[in-house]
Amino acid sequence: MSHSFRSFINVEDIGPLEKALAEAMEIKNDRFKYQHLGKNKTLMMIFFNNSLRTRLSTQKAAMNLGMNVIVLDVNAGAWKLETERGVIMDGDKSEHLLEAIPVMGCYCDIIGVRSFARLTDREYDYAETVLNQFIKYSGRPVFAMETATVHPLQAFADLITIKENLPQPTSSKEGAPKVVLTWAPHCRALPQAVPNSFAQWMLAAPDVDLVITHPKGYELDPKFTAGARVEYDQRKAFEGADFIYAKNWSNPGVTNPADYGKITCDDRSWTVDTEHMSWTNNGKFMHCLPVRRNLIVTDDVIESPNSLVIPEAANREISCSVVLKRMLEAL
Repeated sequence: MSHSFRSFINVEDIGPLEKALAEAMEIKNDRFKYQHLGKNKTLMMIFFNNSLRTRLSTQKAAMNLGMNVIVLDVNAGAWKLETERGVIMDGDKSEHLLEAIPVMGCYCDIIGVRSFARLTDREYDYAETVLNQFIKYSGRPVFAMETATVHPLQAFADLITIKENLPQPTSSKEGAPKVVLTWAPHCRALPQAVPNSFAQWMLAAPDVDLVITHPKGYELDPKFTAGARVEYDQRKAFEGADFIYAKNWSNPGVTNPADYGKITCDDRSWTVDTEHMSWTNNGKFMHCLPVRRNLIVTDDVIESPNSLVIPEAANREISCSVVLKRMLEAL
């Protein structure tokens, strides 16, 4: 481990990926092997945004490790929280995050935080303002359950899923699977957290050939994609691919900051359908879920034998188990 594992946000926090993947397989074979680690330890999961897979898989992983779990939905059952300093609190927000965070830390040993991008202020979002306040003021190890810019538990689960479903032979360089991250249309402006982390983790993996395809102007932040091949022609990107990872993201504002968080393209020809998949090397389809059917992907593709969306979701329990295990070991 490169440090004391006080936080889990980006791929470098997990250490060598081959070791982390081996640990994931060990845990998958015996999910309760390390139950002793969590005895009399408490995980607090804090949700500023909705969740299905993250909430269920993280809670299950913690219980597998013997932990007690407290779940707080900030928007239902808690005081409305102010996050900005210097604000005169005479509105509808009764408590400041700067008091709430250390109080939360009093009641637990590890904290998981889910807080999406606002998509109105790129600097605020990419500074991870909310997450970093938890890291600074809680006095506890903190991990990301999706933040303004990253979703590492998802990306780790994605990598586990790819490793479990490698084709023989692969179609690309030096036997590495060709993995394509493709933008797809959506009716709402979505954050860049999932594609950011997916690119980051695939680039860090020693044997993945990553290609990113999206409309011009939708370039992801180089902080996460440096070294990736970008192909603006979706068909060229799909050719010979072993895995297709579809995901919408709103304009990241890299080329034009004024476009940040906006939908500047609604080209429905990017929807992944049977024709798109026919360009691949019998490619497997992936998506983090939830997915808008017949907008991101057609029914026939997501229901095909080559769809990995359910095993991928199942592996969220495994990726989180590895992270929590290491955090418990470091306490």
